[in-house]
Amino acid sequence: MSGLSYDRHRAELATQTCLLRSCVEGADMTVPVPTCPGWTLGQLLRHVGGTHHWAESVVRTRATGPVPEDLVNDVSAYADADPEAMDAWVAEGAAGLADALRAAGPAARVWTPGPGGTTAFWARRMLFEAVVHRADASWAVGAEFTVDDDVAVDGIDEWMGFGTVPEVIEPRPGVPPLLGPGRTLHFRGPGAAPGWLVDLTGDTVVCHRADGPAPGTAAVTVRAPLPDLLLLLYARRSAKPAPIEITGDARLLDLWVERSGFWLRE
Repeated sequence: MSGLSYDRHRAELATQTCLLRSCVEGADMTVPVPTCPGWTLGQLLRHVGGTHHWAESVVRTRATGPVPEDLVNDVSAYADADPEAMDAWVAEGAAGLADALRAAGPAARVWTPGPGGTTAFWARRMLFEAVVHRADASWAVGAEFTVDDDVAVDGIDEWMGFGTVPEVIEPRPGVPPLLGPGRTLHFRGPGAAPGWLVDLTGDTVVCHRADGPAPGTAAVTVRAPLPDLLLLLYARRSAKPAPIEITGDARLLDLWVERSGFWLRE
């Protein structure tokens, strides 16, 4: 369940896209993006705009099955893209998606590549597509990045929801199994901020809020500001050391991030 409303997701999508465009204004589109190996800034922007155009098509047509992802994945020709063209592409994609989401409302039934099956899924998912890639772009051009704590919490909640789907524990060649005795992870924001417990000790993955002190028996505990915790789950680290404290089995943390993030590489 999302902590932010559908309208807030739509509003934040517009905000994050504007921040992304402002961040890269005047930047060299051939600059490499370290957190997206092999991509230039132009290719990253093509991907962001393409993702939003793709989602807009799903929502506008009320698609009942998968829609071709050419707009999302075909970025090879944009390594030295024209900055004005890329800005217009990103702006157009976000505006079109926002309009489609507004017209559809949160409960319209549509195809989704993950749990949900309604337009509410797309409003939330596309928001965090913009958030995470704004971080990528910010670091590529040497700019600072942050996001409001309530937005970060919602993004972590979304990740934890994806982390419980059956595909997370499916055997994969060369990848160690995820489940096992004593395998629990506790993720914690600072002070009175929310926390999350991931239980890998049973036959399935169980994730739930775990506010309050960290369980003493957790195999690994991660403490960080909420925006840094969100980006840690996406395997994003800024050039500057983030105030992240990891106690316990760091290898289990790496395995969990790898396995629960399978959907980013599908």
